[in-house]
Amino acid sequence: MVKPERTKIALIQMRCGPEPEKNFIRAVEFIRDAAKKGGQIVCLPELFRSQYFCQTEDHKYFELAEEVPGRSTSALGELACELGIVIIASLFEKRSAGVYHNTAAVIGADGELLGKYRKMHIPDDPLYHEKFYFTPGDLGFQAWPTANGKIGVCVCWDQWYPEAARLTALRGAEIIFYPTAIGWHPSEKKEFGAAQYSAWETIQRGHAIANGCYVAAANRVGHEAPAGGDGIEFWGQSFIGGPSGEIVAKGSADQEEIVMADVEWNRVNEHRTHWPFLRDRRVDAYGGLEQRMID
Repeated sequence: MVKPERTKIALIQMRCGPEPEKNFIRAVEFIRDAAKKGGQIVCLPELFRSQYFCQTEDHKYFELAEEVPGRSTSALGELACELGIVIIASLFEKRSAGVYHNTAAVIGADGELLGKYRKMHIPDDPLYHEKFYFTPGDLGFQAWPTANGKIGVCVCWDQWYPEAARLTALRGAEIIFYPTAIGWHPSEKKEFGAAQYSAWETIQRGHAIANGCYVAAANRVGHEAPAGGDGIEFWGQSFIGGPSGEIVAKGSADQEEIVMADVEWNRVNEHRTHWPFLRDRRVDAYGGLEQRMID
């Protein structure tokens, strides 16, 4: 099958409420709407089935976990097959009792599970207590061929690491999707908010440039405080960046919406040919990257 010149991708920027089944139903509605508008690859935000429960350490939230493949991937597989689209869905995976992952399922247009990516970098910061819930991923960095190009997936905290983007690109990814749940601590927003957001967008645009690929970050939106307190104000602003780091499409900071853009695959080849960063890498000189520190 000959790859088309361009593919329309869609990022679902949505609010997530306290009832998982309602979130799932709304996500399906968003996916259908995106497909109706021409979306061929649709990406949901991180852990879209629930509010961001990692704001606190509470064993009750393990009840939200599910097997992958399982109930959600089965339902989304039927939807993907019906609509003829690729779906990227971030799920709380129960691997076994005591071993859980933050996992993105990649579902092909035929409804089959192409594969899954388990989040590699697990944060532990105020209101982001993910190490309590998630075992670091063990499937490595991957890319999957589809009828609409070869896609890679990382998850949220992974987006800060150039090594993750590089290894995903080296697997052949022409676009890297980042299902995301990131926002401001309300008490810090006034002083640090602009800089925090700018850093988040800038580093991902840098990944696009350094690897000659597209990047696409699907973030949730809205204020959530499932454990009480100030909670987190998710900053939305889902965006699609091109191989030169340019913003192709971007969402608002406070509205639910579908962020869409055409990916022009020849741009990847053009960028990698004219800016041959991959060619000029000194693979013989990078010893030490596998170490925590070099003394």
